Amino acid sequence: MDEDLDSLSREELVAEVRKLRAAIRLHRDSSSHDLCWHHPALWALLPDTVDPTIVIPAWPQFMRGCIRYRQSLDEQAPDAPRTDQEFE
Repeated sequence: MDEDLDSLSREELVAEVRKLRAAIRLHRDSSSHDLCWHHPALWALLPDTVDPTIVIPAWPQFMRGCIRYRQSLDEQAPDAPRTDQEFE
């Protein structure tokens, strides 16, 4: 799957690593409402192209998933600052 890396020079590999690290940092540094978004730009950095067809849960299941995700943030980051900023 990653055979394309075999033909890259050292400089090209370093550039690829830097590009991927920048994308990972951008995703990692997401906060507040940005945590809830679909991130196809991150997936587009992979050389293998696939149709990013997604399956979207119905509203009740989706909202339960959102609540569960938010609860997991309380468990994983109990001391993180909280905000009451509304999504715009």
